Amino acid sequence: MGIVICVITSILALTAGAALADRRSGTRTPYNTILDAVVGGGSTAAVAEVRNGDEIWAGSSGLAKANGDQPPPATANFRAGSITKSFTATVVLQLVGEGRLRLSDTIDHWLPGLLRDDSTITVRQLLQHTSGLPEYTTDMVDDAGIPKERYRTWSPRELVEKAERLPLEFRPGTRFQYSNTNYIVLGMLIEKVTGRPYATEIEQRILRPLDLARTWLPGASPEVQGPHAHGYVAVKKHGELTRVDVTRFNPTIAGAAGEIISTAGDLNRFYRALLGGKLLPPAQLKEMKHPGPSGDYGMGLEVTHLPCGTAYGHTGETPGYVTASLISADGTRQITLSTTPFSGDSGSAEKALLKSALCA
Repeated sequence: MGIVICVITSILALTAGAALADRRSGTRTPYNTILDAVVGGGSTAAVAEVRNGDEIWAGSSGLAKANGDQPPPATANFRAGSITKSFTATVVLQLVGEGRLRLSDTIDHWLPGLLRDDSTITVRQLLQHTSGLPEYTTDMVDDAGIPKERYRTWSPRELVEKAERLPLEFRPGTRFQYSNTNYIVLGMLIEKVTGRPYATEIEQRILRPLDLARTWLPGASPEVQGPHAHGYVAVKKHGELTRVDVTRFNPTIAGAAGEIISTAGDLNRFYRALLGGKLLPPAQLKEMKHPGPSGDYGMGLEVTHLPCGTAYGHTGETPGYVTASLISADGTRQITLSTTPFSGDSGSAEKALLKSALCA
């Protein structure tokens, strides 16, 4: 899910010409002020890393834990949600580049009977969210967005079966509709083609080569290891909003569509390597970046149109955490922002920070 993008003039005016400072200097910049506005708008905490050429700024605001007294470090770990899709898609496209898989292959060819009557759905359609597969999470979370079976371990097949109980949203290939089910199936496809779980392939093909030491796929572990801000949701009890800590939950409910935990620095490094051609051959990278029928989604990559040009990346949301990681088309400017929203609307400040980092 994406970040709300309404803009307020006073904050945008504040961002003009924002300069970077070395992360070790402690120098405050306009970025600090906007990050404080994100927290002031309703987030418990916010962390970000901005890159402009070789210059890097990293900062944080708010509290690592509600009612605590310590801010999260700028290097804090966080649940990155659907940003996982960029990693999953990268592995699939690497397999295409290696000749082990074709975008035109049907899922029924590799995983016969998995999608039952949906035998024409292709790898390309899953990557682009044009398969028509319904969303499997429809009845798995409560009204507050908390998983109903918070610590249950789900198998990918169980998640797909939940979607298969619902009718197709549309005939495969005819339009775009974002569905996490597509990427659960792609995770199963990676294992079928390689003989190893998708998490192992992501680790060996991406995390280790790029030395993303603070990024991992936790499997069934409910923990966010290392320094991190806690995530919260607001639940109404007896007519009043109560803050519920949702940091811990079993992420198999998200799997290849959204389980990854990372840091702002690691995600910036990943997208810089990806868009710089270090992970995919030119043909596959071109396919990944090309917006499909939606006009703003490629293959595991969101295409964002800004006043200053195009940016690539992805947004992610899990209970308690919202993240955006974007890189300019020329690769010179980047931002990763993770927030722990609770109440109010910090979307204006978030948009201002993203725009400032990429366009100022």
